[in-house]
Amino acid sequence: MLRRLIARVFWLCSRWTLRSSPAPATPTVLIGAPHTSNWDFVLMLAIAWRLGIDVRWLGKKSLFRGWRGPLMRALGGIPVDRDDPGRVVADVVEMARRGEVFGLVVTPDGTRRGHKHWKSGFYRIARETGMPVTLGYVDRTTMTSGLGPTMDLTGDIPADMDRIRAFYADKAGLRPEHRVEPRLREEG
Repeated sequence: MLRRLIARVFWLCSRWTLRSSPAPATPTVLIGAPHTSNWDFVLMLAIAWRLGIDVRWLGKKSLFRGWRGPLMRALGGIPVDRDDPGRVVADVVEMARRGEVFGLVVTPDGTRRGHKHWKSGFYRIARETGMPVTLGYVDRTTMTSGLGPTMDLTGDIPADMDRIRAFYADKAGLRPEHRVEPRLREEG
């Protein structure tokens, strides 16, 4: 209840507008893109809290050091060791198989320059758990943020990614120069 109140106040005071499809009724892998600034994190939490979605999110393990660790975990954070990203996929799949119900926020493009592909962890988690993918977005050009469609992945990576690319084609993050085209290495 406190989170919903905080989110309501945020949206009332924010320059951003929440424009969203209804929240998914089942656990989902929620993509947050284009993720070009750390402020996107605040927007995605505000979306989830306003829509009443219990979320977990993946973040680099350095965010969980020292005093920030307990805070980040309380906000739903799951630390990611970039040296062993496959371990994170296995851990999240196991959480889902144990019956934990949550929306998992993944930012497959990251905030740093130099990436040419999205990370494929979101795709592998969705396929291995059977969870659908919900397309969350930030669009600086319209100052809107929210949830787009929820879709089941077919296993046909190029076709699935074509649908994802089509949705994000007209979305620009806070720092458009950091945008990474939605494309997985596995597409060839």
